[in-house]
Amino acid sequence: MTISCHSKGQINYCYGVELELDISAVILAAGKGVRMRSSLPKVAHRVAGRAMIAHLVKTVRDAGIDQIIVVVGHGREYVEEILAGENVTFVVQEEQLGTGHALMQARDAARGKSLLVLAGDTPLLRPQTLAGLMVMHEHSKAQATVLTTRVKDPKGYGRVLRGTQGEFERIVEEKDASLPEKAIDEINSGIYCFDRELVFKALSGIGTRNAQGEYYLTEALELIRAGNNKVEICLSEVEEEIYGVNDRIQLAQVEGIMRRRINQELMLQGVAIVDPVSTFIDADVKIEPDTVILPFTIIEGRCSIGSFCEIGPATRISNSTVGDRVTIESSRINQAWIGNSCTIGPFAYLRPETVLHDNVKVGDFVEIKKSVIDDGSKVPHLSYVGDAQIGKGVNVGAGTITCNYDGVNKYPTILEDGVFIGSNTNLIAPIRVGKNASTGAGSSISRDIPADVLAVERAATKFLAKRTSKKKHVDS
Repeated sequence: MTISCHSKGQINYCYGVELELDISAVILAAGKGVRMRSSLPKVAHRVAGRAMIAHLVKTVRDAGIDQIIVVVGHGREYVEEILAGENVTFVVQEEQLGTGHALMQARDAARGKSLLVLAGDTPLLRPQTLAGLMVMHEHSKAQATVLTTRVKDPKGYGRVLRGTQGEFERIVEEKDASLPEKAIDEINSGIYCFDRELVFKALSGIGTRNAQGEYYLTEALELIRAGNNKVEICLSEVEEEIYGVNDRIQLAQVEGIMRRRINQELMLQGVAIVDPVSTFIDADVKIEPDTVILPFTIIEGRCSIGSFCEIGPATRISNSTVGDRVTIESSRINQAWIGNSCTIGPFAYLRPETVLHDNVKVGDFVEIKKSVIDDGSKVPHLSYVGDAQIGKGVNVGAGTITCNYDGVNKYPTILEDGVFIGSNTNLIAPIRVGKNASTGAGSSISRDIPADVLAVERAATKFLAKRTSKKKHVDS
């Protein structure tokens, strides 16, 4: 693996150094996360639409590491499902006996000369930070390097104790720290680089003499140092990157930071986000330049949106593809495919398996489900279209309903090119309306209509004598 570091600040001093590194990554993801109050493992909780563990795997991969080992335990089936297809190696920590014990489970799986060790609940970590840590570890010829940062409120984190020359001495956990030690503002990120053979040798000598009664990985740092080996400190200036998630409050805080990052990156790429504070865009969303996102819009899951679109306000799009020059106003789009130059809304609902070709108009209070609408067709307002195939240049009048469900089965409606459906028409499926045919307003069509005709299916109008009622006399 070759990595090149160009970061600024104290994270490293490699100045564009390029190094060949033989390194494996181990992500510790076995914890239950009791404070999350959830049946899910902590790392399965989502940040900006992506599970925390998936964020970490992508970050490690983007940093250039090919071999990734994930230590799983509580709820491991969820974690394995999330990472299916990611080409990672799973090892199991049957009992959660601490971070040192967790890393020991990866002993047989790890192949690299060096190990990068990370906590699975730090989704804000960036690839360049890991690259800087790895380059510093290699460049300094250290046997262990710990990533640290300084924070205003270090409560809950392990404190980094330095010697008189600023060198690493040890890390003390919050529950084991004295009052003077708790006042230290430099904290352990839980991210390390190790010489692989040396760290596993050290782990075999650690104990559980601490407030938690667990095998602390930090104790291995002390044992490595005690053996006249070099332990380096890599001080990061970016505090937010090492924020861990232990409860729902911290999850929301991390979510806010991640969404701010996403919006800022999109704006730097040419997307106009009118009010980033009220706009929520997931990590797996792609948006092309010159598109405008209006306030109170949510774009989630795996979405792709083209250029010169206007999305919002108050629009929610999930797992959908949107072409160029599309306008979507105050609408709900779910698992749909939308072509170029379409106009949707306000208050439209596109349900799964809806396909709109180019220049389609879907107007206000229209619901479309599992239907294909071809070029230039219109469903302007107050209609339901389900299980339908609509050709080119079709106009569906207001209040039209495709009656596709008989209580047991769903049936198709086919409208060929050039069809004109009059307002308030019921199309009772299965039914086919031929090319350039029309229906009269207020019709209930239950038979196929041939091409180039006008079909009217109404009950006869009857005129009945108006009933009059005698008023009762009431005494005052």
